[in-house]
Amino acid sequence: MTGLERIVVRAPNWIGDVVLSLGAVRDLRRNFPDARIEVLARPWVAELYGAVAEVDAVRPSAGWRADARTVRGAFDAAVLLPNSFASALAVWRAGIPHRWGYATDGRRPLLTRAGRVPSAVRGRSQVYYYRAMLAAVGLSVSATPDASIRCPPEWAGRGQSLLAGEGPWIGLNPGAFYGTAKRWLPERYAAVGDTLARKTGARVAIVGGAAERALGESIAGGMREPARVLCGETTLSDLAGVLSRLRLLVTNDSGPMHVAAALGVPVVAIFGPTDSRETGPVGDAHRIVREPVHCSPCKLRECPIDHRCMTRIGVDRVIAQAQDMLPHA
Repeated sequence: MTGLERIVVRAPNWIGDVVLSLGAVRDLRRNFPDARIEVLARPWVAELYGAVAEVDAVRPSAGWRADARTVRGAFDAAVLLPNSFASALAVWRAGIPHRWGYATDGRRPLLTRAGRVPSAVRGRSQVYYYRAMLAAVGLSVSATPDASIRCPPEWAGRGQSLLAGEGPWIGLNPGAFYGTAKRWLPERYAAVGDTLARKTGARVAIVGGAAERALGESIAGGMREPARVLCGETTLSDLAGVLSRLRLLVTNDSGPMHVAAALGVPVVAIFGPTDSRETGPVGDAHRIVREPVHCSPCKLRECPIDHRCMTRIGVDRVIAQAQDMLPHA
């Protein structure tokens, strides 16, 4: 397909989904090497595209009406990574001639090319889900999608400043935006941090959002070894900079987990209600810790019973995986 000079990509709304869709963005660039490719993204994920060389610019997304005004007359084609009706309505109202995406949420009439979600992507990493959408609308795709990012030097520099001291550093990410069901127990994070700090000589940084500040401080307060609590002190680019300085991140299924994996930082990821096959960290240098209970993955925000998928994961299991990834642990 030729003749398209200006393409807008409607980004996913969550950090982890942005990372998992980067392979599709790179495939799009390979299909249209000379086009100007811009991303329409929510403010809380937009910064991450500063580490994606295939993107020429980012525009803010603020709801379908505002989005329609933002992109009207500026693009030849729109690629919709979210599955929502509203994302298709925005580019339809904007009059963009070519509108591509999955035929989900009743939006097929708004799209000029609409693909069905293939059954083959179920139970696989979502990097293949986004890639399959491009294939479904007639674009060529790579066999192995590239979901990596390179941390810009200025981000890494700010990350080093926020850590406020020489490492080596190990990170703990005890929060998860989706809900409490995805969170391993705080006292167990404290025990893991203490043990790894004592055995490796590394310092511990606790990362997360502003809403997780109290959680981070409670974990630091439960540790014998000192910990640097950065919850709520980082922008997204700052967080990427901090993560880039770590030897290892111990984490729940979350946005920071995906950013760390994309940066090439080894990850020990603790999974409970979500499906690690679909949303696990991308790459071979990571470990998944999960308890195979009959009710997991339930994908619920809050556990209606006893949270057995998380409470049955002991500290020793997580420490063993972390030590196996740290050569001097």
